[in-house]
Amino acid sequence: MALSDSDLTEIEKVLTAEDTSTPVFAELRRRFPALSWTQCDASDVTEAPFRTYSQFDVHLLDTADHCAHITLDPTRATGVILARRSA
Repeated sequence: MALSDSDLTEIEKVLTAEDTSTPVFAELRRRFPALSWTQCDASDVTEAPFRTYSQFDVHLLDTADHCAHITLDPTRATGVILARRSA
Protein backbone atom coordinates (compact mmCIF):
# COMPACT_ATOMS: atom_id res chain seq x y z
CA MET A 1 0.00 0.00 0.00
CA ALA A 2 1.46 3.33 -1.01
CA LEU A 3 0.76 6.36 1.14
CA SER A 4 -0.98 9.14 -0.75
CA ASP A 5 -0.75 12.84 0.02
CA SER A 6 -4.21 12.64 1.59
CA ASP A 7 -3.09 9.71 3.78
CA LEU A 8 -0.08 11.70 4.95
CA THR A 9 -2.31 14.70 5.67
CA GLU A 10 -4.69 12.54 7.72
CA ILE A 11 -1.79 11.05 9.69
CA GLU A 12 -0.50 14.56 10.36
CA LYS A 13 -3.93 15.68 11.60
CA VAL A 14 -4.02 12.81 14.10
CA LEU A 15 -0.46 13.50 15.31
CA THR A 16 -1.03 17.24 15.72
CA ALA A 17 -4.56 17.15 17.16
CA GLU A 18 -5.04 19.00 20.40
CA ASP A 19 -7.55 16.42 21.63
CA THR A 20 -5.39 13.95 23.55
CA SER A 21 -8.27 11.81 24.81
CA THR A 22 -7.93 9.34 21.91
CA PRO A 23 -4.78 7.16 21.93
CA VAL A 24 -2.85 8.17 18.80
CA PHE A 25 -1.46 4.75 17.95
CA ALA A 26 -4.84 3.03 18.21
CA GLU A 27 -6.50 5.76 16.15
CA LEU A 28 -3.95 5.48 13.35
CA ARG A 29 -4.27 1.68 13.29
CA ARG A 30 -8.04 2.05 13.08
CA ARG A 31 -7.87 4.56 10.20
CA PHE A 32 -5.19 2.68 8.23
CA PRO A 33 -5.75 -1.05 8.81
CA ALA A 34 -3.89 -2.05 5.64
CA LEU A 35 -0.62 -0.61 6.99
CA SER A 36 1.69 -2.32 9.42
CA TRP A 37 2.08 -0.10 12.51
CA THR A 38 4.93 -0.28 15.01
CA GLN A 39 5.34 1.91 18.09
CA CYS A 40 8.66 2.53 19.83
CA ASP A 41 10.79 5.17 21.49
CA ALA A 42 12.50 7.62 19.11
CA SER A 43 15.89 6.63 20.55
CA ASP A 44 15.32 3.11 19.20
CA VAL A 45 15.50 4.26 15.56
CA THR A 46 18.80 5.52 14.16
CA GLU A 47 17.58 6.46 10.67
CA ALA A 48 16.36 9.96 9.89
CA PRO A 49 12.58 10.27 10.20
CA PHE A 50 10.32 10.91 7.23
CA ARG A 51 8.49 13.55 9.28
CA THR A 52 8.88 14.94 12.78
CA TYR A 53 6.12 16.25 15.02
CA SER A 54 6.19 17.58 18.57
CA GLN A 55 5.68 14.17 20.19
CA PHE A 56 6.49 11.71 17.41
CA ASP A 57 8.90 10.89 14.60
CA VAL A 58 7.33 9.07 11.66
CA HIS A 59 9.42 6.51 9.79
CA LEU A 60 8.11 4.72 6.71
CA LEU A 61 8.67 1.00 6.41
CA ASP A 62 9.10 -0.82 3.09
CA THR A 63 8.51 -4.56 3.32
CA ALA A 64 7.84 -5.17 -0.37
CA ASP A 65 11.15 -6.94 -1.02
CA HIS A 66 12.75 -9.75 0.94
CA CYS A 67 14.19 -7.46 3.64
CA ALA A 68 12.26 -4.80 5.50
CA HIS A 69 13.89 -1.38 5.58
CA ILE A 70 13.09 2.24 6.32
CA THR A 71 12.33 4.38 3.29
CA LEU A 72 11.72 8.06 2.68
CA ASP A 73 9.48 7.23 -0.30
CA PRO A 74 5.77 7.18 0.64
CA THR A 75 4.95 5.28 -2.57
CA ARG A 76 7.01 2.34 -1.23
CA ALA A 77 5.59 2.41 2.31
CA THR A 78 3.83 -0.70 3.55
CA GLY A 79 4.11 0.27 7.19
CA VAL A 80 4.81 3.07 9.62
CA ILE A 81 7.02 3.24 12.67
CA LEU A 82 5.63 5.73 15.15
CA ALA A 83 8.54 6.73 17.37
CA ARG A 84 7.60 8.68 20.50
CA ARG A 85 9.91 11.57 21.26
CA SER A 86 10.92 12.36 24.82
CA ALA A 87 9.45 15.56 26.17
